[in-house]
Amino acid sequence: MGAFDSQRLKELMLYVSERLFDDPSFGAVKLNKVLYFSDFIAYSSLGHSITGATYQKLKNGPAARQLLPAQHELQTEHAAEVVESAYFGGYTQKRLIPQRKAELSSFSADEIALVDEVIEDLRGRSASEVSDLSHRAVGWQIAEIGEDIPYETALLSDDPLTMEDVERARELASEHGWLDAHP
Repeated sequence: MGAFDSQRLKELMLYVSERLFDDPSFGAVKLNKVLYFSDFIAYSSLGHSITGATYQKLKNGPAARQLLPAQHELQTEHAAEVVESAYFGGYTQKRLIPQRKAELSSFSADEIALVDEVIEDLRGRSASEVSDLSHRAVGWQIAEIGEDIPYETALLSDDPLTMEDVERARELASEHGWLDAHP
């Protein structure tokens, strides 16, 4: 997974906030989901998360445990401010507003490209829509409210098995003697 890196989390929060500044539906929920999807997709495709943050299952989807402390640090450093405003349906939208550009030198080109892809996939979607998307993730489904979501769950699929999958599993089991093994 990689160790948690507070500075990388803060810089990524600034970057995401910069990129989604013009998205009227961007707020705390979407920020959480962009970070979650970026970290978990990076784990499955690059072999490591981007920030090393620990994500927990909450009612509205996964959220980084370190997000609020990082947000507070950004505010204390005058690197960002949080603006609250009334939002559709009587909700309050909390937007992270960068006060400086994100420092991206510690990120690889592949990491930023992945984050950019997640941002574009979620751009224009409402908080409810991005929450619903995050509820489809196997990790969110198997964790209990308040529990950590293991990064390894990014490697699991909830797609139904095809007959080709079953046949390939049988071939591998036969080839490796897995069906003959007894405890």
